[in-house]
Amino acid sequence: MKRKVQLQLLSGILAVGMLSGCSKNPVTGKKEIILMSKEKELAIGAESHPAVVASMGLYDDKNLQAFINDKGVAMGKISHRPELDYKFYIVDSPVVNAFAVPGGYVYFTRGIMAHFNNEAEFAGVLGHEIGHVTARHSARQQTSQIIGQVGLMAGMVLSPQIRSMGDQAAQAVQALFLSYSRDHETESDKIGVGYSSKIGYDAHEMADFFGTLKRISAKSGQSIPTFQSTHPDPGDRQKKVEALATEYQKATPGNYAINRDQYLKRIDGIIYGEDPKQGFVENGQFYHPELKLQFPVPSGWQYENTPAQFQMAAKDGKSMMLFTMGEGKSLDEAAQAVIKNYNLQVAENNKVTINGNPAIALISTQAGQQGQQQTAEATTKVASWLIQYGGNIYALHGVATAATFDNNVNQFRSVAQGFKSVSDANILNRQPERIRIKTVQRSGTLQETLKDYNMPDVKLGDLAILNGMELNARVEKGMLIKTLGK
Repeated sequence: MKRKVQLQLLSGILAVGMLSGCSKNPVTGKKEIILMSKEKELAIGAESHPAVVASMGLYDDKNLQAFINDKGVAMGKISHRPELDYKFYIVDSPVVNAFAVPGGYVYFTRGIMAHFNNEAEFAGVLGHEIGHVTARHSARQQTSQIIGQVGLMAGMVLSPQIRSMGDQAAQAVQALFLSYSRDHETESDKIGVGYSSKIGYDAHEMADFFGTLKRISAKSGQSIPTFQSTHPDPGDRQKKVEALATEYQKATPGNYAINRDQYLKRIDGIIYGEDPKQGFVENGQFYHPELKLQFPVPSGWQYENTPAQFQMAAKDGKSMMLFTMGEGKSLDEAAQAVIKNYNLQVAENNKVTINGNPAIALISTQAGQQGQQQTAEATTKVASWLIQYGGNIYALHGVATAATFDNNVNQFRSVAQGFKSVSDANILNRQPERIRIKTVQRSGTLQETLKDYNMPDVKLGDLAILNGMELNARVEKGMLIKTLGK
């Protein structure tokens, strides 16, 4: 979470440009019913970009940005929709993910950039994402949902009972990450093979990257990469893409590039994992060095941190808390904004002090949708604290159903009352880990080389995945490998 991130709601982001008749798909050449106009696709991309940036932030690396722009523009020109003004961005997230929104906006996280081991792997995923745009998968998926009367659902981690309480702008962003069908994913994999091959890269490396994804998801304690969470099994995709690459190169013989060393040199110094300045959890506390604040995280709760907000939830999904910036210049203005934005009916409104900081505490019920039956299981109750600290106003919300709220409110209150300043220099000056590219000094195994560079045992598994190798894989003197350092 970053200082004073301004979130804007996307008005009508999922509105449909209603067209009658059939449209010819640019990739398949087939006529199909599409209920979203090309103009609406372009508008969605332009309208959604500010919210994506507000939610995730952009990663500042001019050289790496220039690289993805260069390859992206080259691929856009040979795509099925060369007329689109494609735009490419690296977002500041450790999650292994890449995604595209209608109109030609394509995003890579720094997490996925750190896990690529050559330019060809990157090009394959780039082709896959551009394929979603050129094949108009968002428009086709939305049309299918509308015809089938299926509501669009944001892919939030939190349980359905409390899903409605997330930050509104974040919900708008999450709604962009529509779960494409398996047919769409398979189609984009095939397109990715073709596009990356046409700009000169070996698509067999794209297949190898699915092996990396499979290893990340299989590793104990690590979350499934978002890039493949709603996709077909990465092991199956690896085999299929391998076959597609072989078929393409048999039909179109040529010298296809991999460019391993060139890519590794490009990512030397990229941040790996969480960036402490955006906040981190340690010893049961959430710390934010830039904002100089902290508060407790309940034991056993799962959490997710973004530049816009920090959210945490019990494993049973029956309660959650959200921390974000408050709106307005005063506590009263911030409280009124919360009430309006979340459609709250306030039962209690008290001015309090939390560790010397003026605050407002609210207990509210979230008004249900018109016609919704207001049972205890369906009704959402919210405990909110607006806290004035360090020149800013912060909001902490505890959310549960009416049936379970009384069992959770004391824990919500304990978290809010634990909000306080941070002065520990070890917290305030914490530095992120970065990828450091090193040259193998003697032939042997990857594990031996990593130990030569004093990599701790606890990091060896991660480093094997980062390098796209097994620890017992042989490395030769003079090879480049990834290590970790400050």
